[in-house]
Amino acid sequence: MEYTKPSNPTTLNPPLNTAHVDRRVPINRVHMVIYTIAILAAIYHRITSIVASSTFVEASVLWSLLVSDIILAFMWACVQAIRWRPVHRQEFLERLPDRVTWPSLDVFVCTADPYKEPPVGVVSTALSALAFDYPAEKLSVYVSDDGGADVTLFAFMEGAKFARHWLPFCRQNGIKDRSPEAFFSSGRCCGGGDEDKLKMMYESMKTRVESALEKGSVTAVLASSETQEDEHIFEQWKDFSRNNHPSVIQVLLESSKDKDVAGHVMPNLIYVSREKRPKSPHHFKAGALNTMVRVSSVLTNAPIILTIDCDMYSTDPTSPHRALCYFLDPAISSDLAYVQFPQRFQGLNKNDIYGGEIKRLFTINSHGFDGICGPNYVGSNTFHARRALFGSSLQCVNANGQDQIGSKIVLEKATEVANCDYEAGTKWGDTIGFRYGSLVEDYYTGYRLHCEGWKSVFCNPPESAFLGEAPKSLNDVLSQCKRWTVGLYEVGISKYSTITFGVRKASLAAGLCYSHYAFWGFWSIPVAAYAVLPQLALINNKPLFPQPSDPWFYVYAYLFLAAYIQDMADFISYKGTFRCWWSDQRMWLIRGLTAGPFGTMQFVFKQLNISTQGFNVTSKVMDDEQSKRYDQGLFDFGVDSPFFVTLSIAAILSLCGFAVGIIRNGMVAEMFLVAFGVANCWPIYGAIFLRTDGGKMPDRVTARAFVMAALILAIGCVAFNV
Repeated sequence: MEYTKPSNPTTLNPPLNTAHVDRRVPINRVHMVIYTIAILAAIYHRITSIVASSTFVEASVLWSLLVSDIILAFMWACVQAIRWRPVHRQEFLERLPDRVTWPSLDVFVCTADPYKEPPVGVVSTALSALAFDYPAEKLSVYVSDDGGADVTLFAFMEGAKFARHWLPFCRQNGIKDRSPEAFFSSGRCCGGGDEDKLKMMYESMKTRVESALEKGSVTAVLASSETQEDEHIFEQWKDFSRNNHPSVIQVLLESSKDKDVAGHVMPNLIYVSREKRPKSPHHFKAGALNTMVRVSSVLTNAPIILTIDCDMYSTDPTSPHRALCYFLDPAISSDLAYVQFPQRFQGLNKNDIYGGEIKRLFTINSHGFDGICGPNYVGSNTFHARRALFGSSLQCVNANGQDQIGSKIVLEKATEVANCDYEAGTKWGDTIGFRYGSLVEDYYTGYRLHCEGWKSVFCNPPESAFLGEAPKSLNDVLSQCKRWTVGLYEVGISKYSTITFGVRKASLAAGLCYSHYAFWGFWSIPVAAYAVLPQLALINNKPLFPQPSDPWFYVYAYLFLAAYIQDMADFISYKGTFRCWWSDQRMWLIRGLTAGPFGTMQFVFKQLNISTQGFNVTSKVMDDEQSKRYDQGLFDFGVDSPFFVTLSIAAILSLCGFAVGIIRNGMVAEMFLVAFGVANCWPIYGAIFLRTDGGKMPDRVTARAFVMAALILAIGCVAFNV
């Protein structure tokens, strides 16, 4: 790599970063021992209850609960590996300038559908990266347009013109949120002078791009404008389709030639749309990223690569400096694959009703991973060492020498490596680049890198370094989680399984950490069991748990309460609130009844070569009514989705069980679990019985749910009373 390394830290050359283990580790480990004993005791009690059961139905129900409890125990064990040694780090940016030779930095921004990922928003994300506090001649931003849309290229051509004014404005005024979309919509603008002019320029650009998107034609917009010098670039698009087009690479800004309005050098900005053909596999986002790895190797070949999602803009222009505090640390840099920043989201409502922050995945667990092998790669906000992606060899692509990146010979080479047949017969996607074989290419790539001996670190600054958009439609949230479930199974149930390959190649702790995600879909088994069986038992007066007079009752009570209290304490300790925690745990239950089982079925069908729904881009677009309901904290059930049928069935069963339990008032544990279910189902009851707005439960969903719930109740009544 082309950067220099500091000598060992001394008083004259202090360290660039520090790390310390979480103070709660001793308490967590003591609790771990006690909880393990309680789990073993509960399993023993379940087994003895099965042996003592008098009927086949009773034994079957208890067996179902035993299997559920064993799965919960396995998942709990995986979480303990994450809690074993959480690490917290701090960077010292002020110690960088005197000792650093700035390495080149390539930034990758991926987009795939201009209708679900508005091009103006993608341009704003790229502009926030172009405006990093970083030497412009060392900075390159690559945009991967996997939809092959002319409107996306047009948007970036417009964005390149705007960047000449935007970058000096940010520098001169010390702007931190350097996404123009975020800046101009934040309400923090003071107005007047250059700011007003810039806002007019931005709005004009936005209008032109949105007009092209609405008309479905860039040439129509160019034809109606006074300047038509770019029209010839888009002529080739008339024969393009999303999955059938040649490679297109356009250098929109070149640091060796272009300057901003203040006379400063501009960073490089390169548009890339790889070749796609109907009969050639394209491997989704991982394939797009690998194309950019190769294209950038030809053009700029920076030793550090930043990957960011198209809606995840920079809110801290010094974030590359924080990453360098680790890449320049001689104690860890030799085997450092990447530096992971947390994903954080803007616009979440007060109580984060859909758990969109995903605090445990993106923050809490990342600290835990950091004490074992380093955080898992989460797909965005990640600074990679290019050499880690190439394994032991950097000879896979010949880098550009002295030629300018816009020269014909260099662009021909870049186009060649972007062709769809370039990877045939190579190790790309296997041991080189981002890994193929899973819909969650980020998780899989990080896992494989850790298995190869690479490490990573988690950089979690006090203020957000990047901000993005979380899905704000419940159906979109659950569809995204279903896709993750399928992708995680593709790792967990494969020759690279985390529980076998991961334990062998990384460590027992690392294998368990990754297994916590790989078998995420398994949660659906105990969640479904506890959403049905206690309710049926309560209705039919058949106890499944001991009564308070029995000492075993307190073992089960401890297991439930201790798990939830520890989960709540973890959540709140990372700047969470009780209400947001409640939303988070409710979404865990909702995912267990929807994304988990449907994702499991889709994975099984896929293994049997039964056609299923393919990869879908999560929409970043909401209509005004949806947005209004979300801001008010109302769940949106307004689509006819099978997810909502299963949720409604569980809600109806819990309500029936609760009503019967109040009348009988005898089975304490079952009544508590059912009441807990009712409390979590409260938004569903409102959507079924009370609401009349567009987010209410569709009548067809409600009707199917009542019929199926009645059928389950009838079967339960017959089975429990045979």
